[in-house]
Amino acid sequence: MAVLSLSSSQIQAGMVAAYLGLLLIIAEGAGRFFKTEPELTRKIVHIGSGNVLLLAWGLNIPSWVAVDASIVAALVALLSYFVPILPSINSVGRQSLGTFFYAVSIGVLTGWFFPVELPQFAVIGILVMAWGDGLAAVVGQHWGRHKYQLGRNKKSWEGSGTMFLVSGLVVLLVLWGVYGLSLSVVGIAVVVGAIATFLEAFSLLGIDNLTVPLGSALLAFYFCQVFLGS
Repeated sequence: MAVLSLSSSQIQAGMVAAYLGLLLIIAEGAGRFFKTEPELTRKIVHIGSGNVLLLAWGLNIPSWVAVDASIVAALVALLSYFVPILPSINSVGRQSLGTFFYAVSIGVLTGWFFPVELPQFAVIGILVMAWGDGLAAVVGQHWGRHKYQLGRNKKSWEGSGTMFLVSGLVVLLVLWGVYGLSLSVVGIAVVVGAIATFLEAFSLLGIDNLTVPLGSALLAFYFCQVFLGS
């Protein structure tokens, strides 16, 4: 009798797939059965899927697992842009490719930083987008009273303030865990948080899901090389 044997990487890939699948089920169920507003269900997926980088980092999952998962997610995102695969999560005709860009960002940053054993910068980029942008959108839509406009983009100071604070906190906590707490770490967190907020404010068609993660990760990497020597 043959015994099915799975490698550790296959088990890890299954864990990632199971986590993402459960996340989609929860979000879709919230939309279908509890009539949760579509934007909130999208933010559940937005924030939750970003946390997969923490799972990959903590379990030392090979980069190919996250890269392959991001490719599948990107293809599904493109298809769902035209076909109502997950209507509660991605409204048909919504003029944004944000979900696609988000998946691309995860694949690029994971494929870039995980193989060279610098996963903290991939985590910074994705979590700044996941938590910073995700909470900024929720705060801006529900409590944003003071508006401003940049080109065609309408934002609120409450939402942008949330983006800055949460992004800076994400950078601070990740760098603190890796390099310890110092004035340089605090300074890097403040600057990266500010630039991430600037990039998010100028988003069009969901392009911030690409510019914010890549910009945050690369800036954090550069500043750590300059000021921390690593």
